[in-house]
Amino acid sequence: MIFVTGGAGFIGANFMLDWLAQSSEPVLNLDKLTYAGNLQNLASLQGDARHVFVRGDIGDATLVAELLAKHRPRALVNFAAESHVDRSIHAPEDFIQTNIVGTFRLLESARLYWASLQGKDRDNFRFLHVSTDEVYGSLTPTAPAFTELHRYEPNSPYSASKAASDHLVRSYHHTYGLPVLTTNCSNNYGPYHFPEKLIPLMIVNALAGKPLPVYGDGQQVRDWLFVKDHCSAIRCVLQSGRLGEVYNVGGNSEKANLDVVHTVCTLLDELRPRSDGQSYRTQISFVKDRPGHDRRYAIDARKLSQELGWSPAQTFESGMRQTVRWYLDNPEWVQQVQSGAYRDWVQKQYA
Repeated sequence: MIFVTGGAGFIGANFMLDWLAQSSEPVLNLDKLTYAGNLQNLASLQGDARHVFVRGDIGDATLVAELLAKHRPRALVNFAAESHVDRSIHAPEDFIQTNIVGTFRLLESARLYWASLQGKDRDNFRFLHVSTDEVYGSLTPTAPAFTELHRYEPNSPYSASKAASDHLVRSYHHTYGLPVLTTNCSNNYGPYHFPEKLIPLMIVNALAGKPLPVYGDGQQVRDWLFVKDHCSAIRCVLQSGRLGEVYNVGGNSEKANLDVVHTVCTLLDELRPRSDGQSYRTQISFVKDRPGHDRRYAIDARKLSQELGWSPAQTFESGMRQTVRWYLDNPEWVQQVQSGAYRDWVQKQYA
């Protein structure tokens, strides 16, 4: 069995679904079910004995210790995190508690569990920490992409909290010998993405006839990674990664935010045209940029490719088409996640 934290969130849920589609090995799934954790993401696993769900917090050391002792997993994959930059600007304490304190307590529980193992069980145990490229800060337009050796320069409470968690993970390897692996990914997109992030927000707002809010001039550049490609990279690192190492995961798809929005509009114009014949681009609305908005991220994933043979299966164009089709085919999921709290948040953020 493997132990996954945050398995009801966007990336975690996609990882769970892909893992159980390809493996008979069971998964223990611990998720706090905050606003972005949604068990409906895992509805297809209902009744599947390979999926063991427990609602709880990674910061609950007693609970985590009990789960480790009972289920004796061979690996722990940590997706659990507060992850939205905008929310970290308005409410940074949640990010400190989950991303720093929570990761520390999870590491402590894992260290004690690992110390209790013997023989091959001890040798084969892995702690894989899922992180972000945002810990590296911002790049100028012509600067080389982030490598694993780029120094940390986080610019938001979110990225600072993730940077701190990365350092804790590293320290537990060098101090205690805990067999850790870290992945730093670029911007993910795909099915089950909570519609506060750029791509799902554009899709949902466009279909609802609402403005498509674009920060500043829309020229902030990100490397876009289809979520299922990210999941395949994590499986690859979990299986073959060198202990204590960091692996960057990217989609080889640098795009300005405005170009991403234009892509969404073009796909919707084709797949779900507006009744008035106008393009969805007419709904684009430029809004005040957010504080400390990083200008460019770019990932150099050659280490992962050269050492472990991984590369993304999807281009930006093919991944975006799959994503837009998924949202068009799953309006019930969108309606379910759009709670009153979500609508209040979007109104507050983009008013």
